[in-house]
Amino acid sequence: MINISVIVPIYNSEKYLKRCLHTLVNQTLRDIEIICVNDGSTDKSAEILNEYVQADKRIIVINNENLGISASRNAGLKVAQGEYIGFVDSDDWIDMDFFEQLYKAAKQYDADAVCSSIKRCYESGKCIDKFKIQQEAVLTATADKYKFLEIPKKCYLWNKIYKTSELNRQKLTFKENIDMCEDVFFSIRFFYASKKLVAVPNVNYYYWVNNTSISRTANDKNQLDKLAARADFIKFSRERHIICDEQFYVKRKIFYKLFGIPLLKIYEWETIKKYYLFGLIPFFEKRISL
Repeated sequence: MINISVIVPIYNSEKYLKRCLHTLVNQTLRDIEIICVNDGSTDKSAEILNEYVQADKRIIVINNENLGISASRNAGLKVAQGEYIGFVDSDDWIDMDFFEQLYKAAKQYDADAVCSSIKRCYESGKCIDKFKIQQEAVLTATADKYKFLEIPKKCYLWNKIYKTSELNRQKLTFKENIDMCEDVFFSIRFFYASKKLVAVPNVNYYYWVNNTSISRTANDKNQLDKLAARADFIKFSRERHIICDEQFYVKRKIFYKLFGIPLLKIYEWETIKKYYLFGLIPFFEKRISL
């Protein structure tokens, strides 16, 4: 069996794709497959993929119409043959021994998941710690896993590997037609039902701050996706008696527009309503009695 299947969703990533693929094909752990899901790219991403396929037979390319990042990851999961699954976004990159270090820890502890640190990187060349692991840790209690990973605030997919047999046992896939916070739906379930998480220090995933990416684009659909993820977490956590911060107990978000210009936005939590003029300027809040 292949050690790790790496799933890379790709949409118009020509500017960064070679950097990403370079760190994957040169991993010190050689027994991996690299599943690239081209989600209807209209730039030169397909040409770059073809170039890499010719040079490295471990690369598998799936060409889809533009169905979104969750559908791309699900397409990769359907064909993955690895003992563990990893996810890398096409504008990011990883340490050259990233998968070797995570896989080594996974085998040592028979872990359901292993996670690394994350660095957030900018056009200036500066990288700062976004999620820092100081020392190795083995976590089994749900509360400990949630606290360590800062779930649901930081449900990052890509700084981890996941045991394929555990994903199959849970029959866990990604909720499609969600562009933002799709990792929340996945992570809260996986780390609740799985048994063991291992954290590994001194290995990094590099998250590129791409101002044109979906996660950096502000629109109503993205905001509604965020609310849907939070609502899902509320329901999931309450059914299982999981404690979370008040900020995640969002019930709904109301928009008032004139000629497409936001005049008023209302964020409604369990215990408070906040009003924003022009969608940006806070001007009133109201406490709600439970």
